[in-house]
Amino acid sequence: EVQLMESGGGWVQSGGSLRLSCTASGFTFEDYAMAWVRQAPGKGLEWASSMAWNGLSTFYTESMKGRFTISRDNAKNTLYLEMNSLKSEDTAVYYCAKEFACALNAWGQGTLVTVSS
Repeated sequence: EVQLMESGGGWVQSGGSLRLSCTASGFTFEDYAMAWVRQAPGKGLEWASSMAWNGLSTFYTESMKGRFTISRDNAKNTLYLEMNSLKSEDTAVYYCAKEFACALNAWGQGTLVTVSS
């Protein structure tokens, strides 16, 4: 069974930093692209960031560029999201997801990030 478990969320002041982690199991992690998806309060899902299986190709939504860094450690079956210069609009539940055929077919339960202005 595919399982994804996010961690690292919490409360942080505006301008601060936070590092999210996602541990994966139940599939060959290094064969798949991975993504971070977030949902702000009262808003829809947003494909925030993703990384190819080999880490050579990345995507960031425009608001994250220059502030967030996605990375992965295939030896540890772990995906990361380093978040810097956090803003109140970054407040959201952040989900880790497994990509397949340009869609997301497995999700974690999410970790809440709250940024205080």
